[in-house]
Amino acid sequence: MVEIVRATPDQAATLTALVLASSAYRGDYATILDGYEVTPAYVAANPTFTATDDGAILGFYALVAAELDLLFVADAAQGLGVGRRLIDHMRGEARTRGLRDIRVVAHPPALEFYLRMGARRTGTVPPNPPKVRWERPELRFAVPTC
Repeated sequence: MVEIVRATPDQAATLTALVLASSAYRGDYATILDGYEVTPAYVAANPTFTATDDGAILGFYALVAAELDLLFVADAAQGLGVGRRLIDHMRGEARTRGLRDIRVVAHPPALEFYLRMGARRTGTVPPNPPKVRWERPELRFAVPTC
């Protein structure tokens, strides 16, 4: 049974490990994670939620203002509906915060996932070398009002 709960700062190292283990960031995309860390201060300052099953963290997301800053699902948990559950929760959280939509600057391999989840493409974000040497799709999720 997957449960989504607010992350705590003491989980930052576990969240970092999940990010760094992501197979979606291998090869050409590896540079974006060079030296990357989810810090306890980040978790404390930003609404961050984990999807857990029997205490194991399967994935998480974080909102920064009206933007989905992070969304990761462990490789072993992909295809099990964890990402969909996190997106549904994120929309509910955004509604609670009075947001009308959520911006996403997506990792290119995740574009199809976000489109399947109901995001609409709104543009392209140019590269930002040296870490990000590729264009990224920009999308928005509408936040239902009821």
